[in-house]
Amino acid sequence: MIFDTHTHLNAEQFNDDIPETIARAHELGVTEMAVVGFDQPTVEKSLALSQEYPFIYSIIGWHPTEAGSYTAAVEQFLEERLSLPKVVALGEIGLDYHWMEDPKDVQERVFRRQIAIARERKLPISIHTRDAIEDTYAILKDEKVQDVGGIMHSFSGDDEWAKKFLDLGMHLSFSGVVTFKKALEVQAAAKIVPQDRLLVETDAPYLAPVPYRGKRNEPGYTHYVVDQIAALREENPEQVADYTRENAHQLFRIDGK
Repeated sequence: MIFDTHTHLNAEQFNDDIPETIARAHELGVTEMAVVGFDQPTVEKSLALSQEYPFIYSIIGWHPTEAGSYTAAVEQFLEERLSLPKVVALGEIGLDYHWMEDPKDVQERVFRRQIAIARERKLPISIHTRDAIEDTYAILKDEKVQDVGGIMHSFSGDDEWAKKFLDLGMHLSFSGVVTFKKALEVQAAAKIVPQDRLLVETDAPYLAPVPYRGKRNEPGYTHYVVDQIAALREENPEQVADYTRENAHQLFRIDGK
């Protein structure tokens, strides 16, 4: 059984076939998933899905590309929902210097504020970082993220960056990128993560793994991420599925499953 720790089943790309997508996921052994909301509509959809399906959990927060729209009203909106029983983390939050929708100082302020909220609520965080790994690391270190814990979502650094984030107490989650032929640095990182800190995800509908690269990604395709990580680490796929699922349960404080 596989836990997809970061998927966007709440994205418009799935508007017409959520039940079918879930059925396909189950056929591939993906029995649990965390649906990530990053703005008001996707947060609401994530929460609705987690209420409808017992095996879906919610991660909610304000994405760095939305940082300029973060207001007191947004914060209140999030605060009112973070205490719901199936909300297991705050995210995805962080820095995005690729799109640069807002200046670095605005992104940093919103990032730090949400880390503070997570600390107050004793929730782990899910981190988005794009073209900003050095600043992301510096902020997490400064904020003593080990007191909160969390995930480097769709980890895209090399083995040296992996060690740095592991030293901060973070879990590293690998997406379909790890299956790409030229993603040698990410593959090197996947080999050295301790078993108890490794997670798997899709980031669906984005970053579809081989053999579906370039097509719409689906939660079920976490199966192919598990297979690739097992091959890289010379482990059994069922073993990888089991310990990554257990890691998700422990980090998200999911009991009895």
